[in-house]
Amino acid sequence: MPIPSLQGTTPTAGSSPSFSVVIPIKDEGESLAALVAGICGVTARNALQLGKIVIVDDGSTDNSWAVAKSLSAANGKIHAIRLRRNFGKAAALMVGIAAAEGEVIVTMDGDLQDDPEEIPQFLSLIAEGNDLVSGWKVDRQDPLSKTLPSILFNRVTSSLSGVRLHDFNCGFKAYRKSIFQSLVIYGDLHRYIPVLAHAHGFKIAELPVRHHARKFGHSKYGVKRLITGFIDLASVMTITRFAYRPGQLFGGIGVFLFAAGSLGIAYLIILKLMTGASIGQRPLLQLSMLLDVIGVQLMLFGMLAELIIRRSPGTADTAGLIAEETASPADPAQ
Repeated sequence: MPIPSLQGTTPTAGSSPSFSVVIPIKDEGESLAALVAGICGVTARNALQLGKIVIVDDGSTDNSWAVAKSLSAANGKIHAIRLRRNFGKAAALMVGIAAAEGEVIVTMDGDLQDDPEEIPQFLSLIAEGNDLVSGWKVDRQDPLSKTLPSILFNRVTSSLSGVRLHDFNCGFKAYRKSIFQSLVIYGDLHRYIPVLAHAHGFKIAELPVRHHARKFGHSKYGVKRLITGFIDLASVMTITRFAYRPGQLFGGIGVFLFAAGSLGIAYLIILKLMTGASIGQRPLLQLSMLLDVIGVQLMLFGMLAELIIRRSPGTADTAGLIAEETASPADPAQ
């Protein structure tokens, strides 16, 4: 597909916030030019305050980087970045967000399945006071091999996290840039940004969006991604629920194991007293003693973790938790 001639847009300031679009790509050279043209078109028609379109090439093996460089040369608002190798979507997003300008970051996939015409609606919801707006692909144009695992993943994540979204995997989202002053995203945690943001007190909204069938390339979704997703979910649950109270996590598990072991020992003692049966060589005795030892160790580990986090300099850094603050009155004596 030929690269369109794109003209830099300088929209007049309107009621919508200034924003940048971040597009992480891997082998999306055939669709990239059309996506950028669509973003520029909707920006110009709606007089939106576009800062940059940041394209981050995450180790592509096709012509994606050549296309990105050509687009950047044709339009001063396009910033192309190439990573040394494939580091993953989370890394590509964080690199793009660091280079973005404006109050709001809109993220989109580079496969033309997201529709740029939806961008004004995302910005409107942000302007209404939301901090993060997540897209929801209501009528998803993907095969069952992708949609069924995604439905399972989304339901489990919503149930465990308490964040009532239908589509955590949707790459079409809008964020206030200030969110990323409080969050550090790595690995595959990009899909859990709404969960992490919600845990920090940010306001989350959901927007039903159109979803188009993929025209070029192939999906990067697979069984491995589903498995790693559930592993990351366990990590996120630990981070969001026990980051400031690790003693409750380790201590809770320790108490449970110690109680189970104590019940086993109590049962054996009663059995010995009532029947005179030998209990010294019973596997239950060894298992119960092992559970008691592990339980005590976990409880002590939880106490140690509490001491460490209380003495950690980072514990006192609460700037990222403040939503609003009034100015202190001037000292009359000054």
